[in-house]
Amino acid sequence: MNAGSVFVKMTKKISGNRNDIRILSRESLNLLNHKKVVVAIEADGNYLQPFAVNDLDIYSGESYSVLITTDQDPSKNYWLSLGVRGRLPATPPALTILNYQPISASKFPTSPPPVTPRWNDYDHSKTFSKSIFALMGSPKPPKSYDRRITLLNTQNKIDGFTKWAINNVSLALPPTPYLGSIKYGLRNAFDQKSPPENFPNNYDVMKPPINPNSTTGSGVYMFGLNTTVDVILQNANALSDNVSEIHPWHLHGHDFWVLGYGEGKFSAKDEKKLNFKNPPLRNTAVIFPHGWTALSWYWYFMNSSILPPAGLDA
Repeated sequence: MNAGSVFVKMTKKISGNRNDIRILSRESLNLLNHKKVVVAIEADGNYLQPFAVNDLDIYSGESYSVLITTDQDPSKNYWLSLGVRGRLPATPPALTILNYQPISASKFPTSPPPVTPRWNDYDHSKTFSKSIFALMGSPKPPKSYDRRITLLNTQNKIDGFTKWAINNVSLALPPTPYLGSIKYGLRNAFDQKSPPENFPNNYDVMKPPINPNSTTGSGVYMFGLNTTVDVILQNANALSDNVSEIHPWHLHGHDFWVLGYGEGKFSAKDEKKLNFKNPPLRNTAVIFPHGWTALSWYWYFMNSSILPPAGLDA
């Protein structure tokens, strides 16, 4: 089943009428099946402590495997609804059909489509994200870090245009790819100065920036071999009052542990909220409005690694 921004595929039959379904997304959406509970067992290629949900939040770049029991009336088809998360939708919810073969997929369901949660029901989304834990026996993160970077997500102005920025720097991709520039020592290909690793302590994440202007940059963060890096993704208010959006972040080619989520500005008192017992390994994480998300990863597979200011795809 393909509903534009979400791809849903039954990968295998587990037993009887229990099936393993793989779900991938390129947007921030909520997937809701008609009166069915699904059991999430895997996310981004890593096993989860199984948990049952009535609906599933799935953000850009994420993937899930869920178990679904097809025990409904097999003479009917059933709706699946897709609703937008985090932004006021300009279109009706997308619909696709859970088809019970050999019934024709063109046969419309007799029941009305299920209604997904409101786009700004952030408590619902937070409850879902905070229910995700790694399967027992999964790798655990180091309890200390060698380096911590805090990335402030803001909306700013550059030459009169609205841009997203990280620590007041908006990424301007250089013409030559980063890895090629580093491999061949092309020092003029991108900014050699490392981007800021934090933001001013007096910055109020609950209000629009006092100075909305930002700059562009193409610098990278360099990490050495066998380095444990913690990253705090800090969300902030946009240019308008009382506006802060959901932002999914994706890291290519590597997984990280999601240590936790919180409200407001991250501070030392939030350290005790971090989960080092069973945090999930993911390659996509979300930050909620006016909140923070803590990540950790261990660089072990190359001599050095790079991360542009927006290298975690925001």
